[in-house]
Amino acid sequence: MEEPDAVPDHNAGTDIAYRAIGILRSPFQDIAGMPVQPVGAMGIAGHVEVHPEFARGLTDLEGFSHVFLLYHLHRVTGYDLMVKPFMDTSHHGIFATRSPKRPNPIGLSVLELAGIEGNTVHLRNIDILDGTPVLDIKPYVPRFDVWKGERTGWFATKAQQADTLRSDDRFR
Repeated sequence: MEEPDAVPDHNAGTDIAYRAIGILRSPFQDIAGMPVQPVGAMGIAGHVEVHPEFARGLTDLEGFSHVFLLYHLHRVTGYDLMVKPFMDTSHHGIFATRSPKRPNPIGLSVLELAGIEGNTVHLRNIDILDGTPVLDIKPYVPRFDVWKGERTGWFATKAQQADTLRSDDRFR
């Protein structure tokens, strides 16, 4: 008896919709020249304007020093399964990179929480485009979120460049 070539995906074609909880404000109006990661944006301030109906959800967040910010990369169109990331000249599979040009253009950053005023969350080390829709904010908890990375793949030889590179227009 032959095995089938592919297992049917019962969720294929299922659309998933998320609602933005706020908008990120930053000094970056254009993708070109932006920091590639928060480590390249040390000290750059920005904030999230949380929509009023979600403001109550910020209760007790000020007790954390850092947050995970999940956001929609709203200026990215299309995706490539093989990309040349900012810190390399070779192509890599999209899931082995942090390229924004993904099947689901979702961004993730760990940012310093500088304070909360009403429905405004002040952040530092912003590497995100102004006007970016924010999907979620989660507290960063070192006890749960820090793991000793033993392998960093192709990036191992590029890590020393991480805080000096700025984006270009390859992902427009």
